[in-house]
Amino acid sequence: MFYYTYILKSKKDGKLYTGNTKDLRKRLTQHNRGYSTYTKGKGPFEVIYYEACLLEEKARSREIYLKSGIGKRYLKNRLGASYL
Repeated sequence: MFYYTYILKSKKDGKLYTGNTKDLRKRLTQHNRGYSTYTKGKGPFEVIYYEACLLEEKARSREIYLKSGIGKRYLKNRLGASYL
């Protein structure tokens, strides 16, 4: 089983949202249906980046990292400015 750290981009306002889950497809559906408190009313969303981890703790750690200043710089270099 994998645990995923993901970045969503709102097609509505272009903002990015970072999270982690064990079922990425299900979680994307939840975000798009407005079941998430933080993203409710801001969808639809698309997944622009994800990482698969073997350990849940690692996925959580990566989420925290990607939300940090250095993590955002990492994503900018990895994805290019057009995604961010």
